[in-house]
Amino acid sequence: MAAVGGSSATTTLRTPPSSSASFRRSYQLRIFSKPSLKCAPLSATSSSLNPRSEVVSDNSVQKNNIAFNASSPSPLQLLKTYAPNRYTKEKSSIIAIGLNIHTAPIDIREKLAIPEVRWPQVITELCALNHIEEAAVLSTCNRVEIYVLALSQHRGVKEVNEWISKASGVKIEELCKHQVLLYNKDATQHLFEVAAGLDSLVLGEGQILSQVKQVVKSGEGVAGFDGKIRGMFKQAISVGKRVRSETDICSGSVSVSSAAVELGLRKLPESSYANARVLVVGAGKMGKLVIKHLAAKGCRKMVVVNRTEEKVNAIQQELKDVDIVFRPLSEMITCAAAADIVFTSTASKSPLFCKQDVQMLPLVRQGDRRRLFIDISIPRNVEPGVSDLETAFVYNVDDLEEVVAANKEVRLQKATEAREIIQEELTKFEAWKDSLETVPTIKKFRAYVERIRASEVEKCLSKMGNDISKEQKEAIYALSMGIVNKILHGPMQHLRCDANGNNCLNEVLENIRAINRMYDLETETSMFEEKIRVKMGRAKK
Repeated sequence: MAAVGGSSATTTLRTPPSSSASFRRSYQLRIFSKPSLKCAPLSATSSSLNPRSEVVSDNSVQKNNIAFNASSPSPLQLLKTYAPNRYTKEKSSIIAIGLNIHTAPIDIREKLAIPEVRWPQVITELCALNHIEEAAVLSTCNRVEIYVLALSQHRGVKEVNEWISKASGVKIEELCKHQVLLYNKDATQHLFEVAAGLDSLVLGEGQILSQVKQVVKSGEGVAGFDGKIRGMFKQAISVGKRVRSETDICSGSVSVSSAAVELGLRKLPESSYANARVLVVGAGKMGKLVIKHLAAKGCRKMVVVNRTEEKVNAIQQELKDVDIVFRPLSEMITCAAAADIVFTSTASKSPLFCKQDVQMLPLVRQGDRRRLFIDISIPRNVEPGVSDLETAFVYNVDDLEEVVAANKEVRLQKATEAREIIQEELTKFEAWKDSLETVPTIKKFRAYVERIRASEVEKCLSKMGNDISKEQKEAIYALSMGIVNKILHGPMQHLRCDANGNNCLNEVLENIRAINRMYDLETETSMFEEKIRVKMGRAKK
């Protein structure tokens, strides 16, 4: 896999996939823009991702009329000095970096898995990096994706990849072979497709939307989950809701949990849960769905092993016609010995079923059959070596493709409608995001005009003496405000992007630059310096 640096454009494949292989081809086309670029190990001195040199020449120093001491420049001085060349010409970029079920095998994905409880801390750690302003994490059984707003594309990618490598223990070269790397509009569209269920193993899967909602919920109040990234995730939730309410893409579709139950049904000799001895390990969100789908498929008795009994009791109240027996985690191996099929779906970071433990289990009732383990956890709850035993079959989330093909053709037709909705919402989001670029200039321009207005009103009132009444003062103030608002109306209309595309971004940005030049507002430099101050302030804490 190649890592793309700078502002390279991406090539996007939008044809609905008909198979897992086509998914992978789709991602390969979307991730790469320059096949000739190879992903090289990233280091503090490497410039392979940066076509512009990091070295500052003497000429450039003289040109800026700044005394340069090669042995002792402060980082802040360098950043401020060369801001026009390094940052103000390169706007902040939204970047999506990660792995998913279409690009990476489970043994790689599970190393990168980030528990939900750690998402806020990860946001904080990412935003502490030099070039990362905002961040969000989406980690599920099918994907681990990090979304950031970076001051610089190539430096942002470098820092996030180094963070991922350090946190997971996976070398950067290995990450590059499997990762999704998308920028700006492509990154936003990808998240919208994820929320709509178009990027799931099961096309139209609904559970992913609740996981995207959880990203917003867990990020509320966390410094770094705000601005564009928060707005993008909020918009993604709206996209997911619209797609589900307007397209019927979820009709007849299955989730990972139901696909696991269906797979178990196919692998049981009797193709029935009526007489099967079923064990479910874990009663969280995924485990609860497994239990419900088992009940829907005719399973009337099952054992549920969980750390606490409260969640199991709650499920029992919902499924009163099913005999659900709770057992503590300490009895898991004993329960597995009495089961024909075992479903696992916990957040355990280490395997619950090791090869040695499973090897000691008695044979299933018929004697010549293998015990079935269906593991939909990331990281995996069943040690990979268990599949080497002659007494067990092990299946994980990567083995569900034979099940998810059901009803796929119908959902592919609905996916076309879903993509039309996504394009509409994408246009709205891009207009909103672009409008944020104009806010600093608008504020500075208004403040500039307001200072002039207030100064002139003050001069006028001082000349009129103390005999002027309150009503007269208010009339003069209203007159001055009316004049200012009418004069500002035209310029403000041309400093805003709108969802209808009446003002294109290039035109608005040119207007911003013109206003900056005419009134010496220096917005870009001020914005840059403010970002640097914020980054330095975070680093000191």
